[in-house]
Amino acid sequence: MPAEADLLRRVRARRPDALAELYDRYAPALYAYIYRRVDDGPLAEDLTADVFVRALDALARGRFAAASIQAWLYRLAHNRVVDHYRQRGRAPLPLEEWVPAPDDVPEAAHQRQQREQVRQAMHRLTADQQTILALRFGDGLKAGAIAAALGKSEAAIRALQHRALAALRRYLSTEGDETS
Repeated sequence: MPAEADLLRRVRARRPDALAELYDRYAPALYAYIYRRVDDGPLAEDLTADVFVRALDALARGRFAAASIQAWLYRLAHNRVVDHYRQRGRAPLPLEEWVPAPDDVPEAAHQRQQREQVRQAMHRLTADQQTILALRFGDGLKAGAIAAALGKSEAAIRALQHRALAALRRYLSTEGDETS
């Protein structure tokens, strides 16, 4: 039995060791995802904790993850971030807000310029495209897990990712032409 399926079985049995393992296994990645979306460490900690409170509440009601714990938890995290911004009346941070600024990393001038071009190009992507790229390349999730997390089909996720990368290429080639 795969490790996640075994963990799912043990969590549903409400074994304390399984609940601790669930938290230990997924909390760091969920915190990182949430932090990149809110850019506030204490807030990201609170929202991450809230994701696990919601998971335990779902467990108590018999509505815990059906198959993939990881995808289900990312969906909870995504929904919690969206709820947070709805309550505050603000939009989530755009992708370029959590990509390090060029001066944050000591690099050659050419590399700093390239990084800034990528930041500017990412700013031009839609919110959905930014989210897909954050989950795919920031968190390393596969299309199936992203689809489950966002409630979209795998085909839709792949199409969004393809369009986002094509748009980045287009924006970067345009910016490269302008700087030449």
